[in-house]
Amino acid sequence: MTDAELAAHLAAIAGRILVDVRDAGVFEGKALGKAGDATANEFLCHAIRAARPDDGLLSEEEKDDTSRCAQSRVWIIDPVDGTREYGEQRSDWAVHVGLSIDGVATTGAVALPGADGGIVLRTDKVEPLPEAADTPRFLVSRTRPAKESVAVCDAMGGELVPMGSAGAKAMAVVRGEAEIYLHSGGQYEWDSCAPVAVALAHGLHCSRIDGSPLQYNQADTYLPDLLVCRPEYAKKVLELAADIG
Repeated sequence: MTDAELAAHLAAIAGRILVDVRDAGVFEGKALGKAGDATANEFLCHAIRAARPDDGLLSEEEKDDTSRCAQSRVWIIDPVDGTREYGEQRSDWAVHVGLSIDGVATTGAVALPGADGGIVLRTDKVEPLPEAADTPRFLVSRTRPAKESVAVCDAMGGELVPMGSAGAKAMAVVRGEAEIYLHSGGQYEWDSCAPVAVALAHGLHCSRIDGSPLQYNQADTYLPDLLVCRPEYAKKVLELAADIG
């Protein structure tokens, strides 16, 4: 099984596990989010270590072993991206299984178990980008929209589209549901590694909001900002973000 096949396989299974945990009706709200995170994390970590024992692993839900920083290949996972949305039984949450090679988000899969009966977007099965809308749509947090994103959207005459998890937002650009995901409110490597790998495979622009490359498998896992957008918008968005910043 290739790395991409493994990422997609594990993301899909973790998504089904999370749906089963939710549908069991035992937990609600924050308790559901906590139970889902723990269950999916246990499965993903055990499966990755069994399938790729020589690789490093970074998970949001495990204590970080920084010895991974000396390794070239490191799996970076988020068992439930959008725990709040999952706990509220919304559809805009995701499972991230990404592989960083020499600090680059190279391979991965993002499962959207609550969307269209459950789908997995992956780096080894790429579809052409749908046609862009005439008015650029900006994905923002549904609870705390980043001021830079709102300001750039206003400057471009765009439309704000509130959504939950980072993975759901990035995949909305891949799926043609929006054109731009500009985030400046703070994230961590597991929030974007798999989504960025998938977005890059589909021909999207991915960078920090100053235009610099996204780097993974760092000792400090904090990644404060992110731009995922259709390539035709990248230059304008970066220019406006620099002016606003």
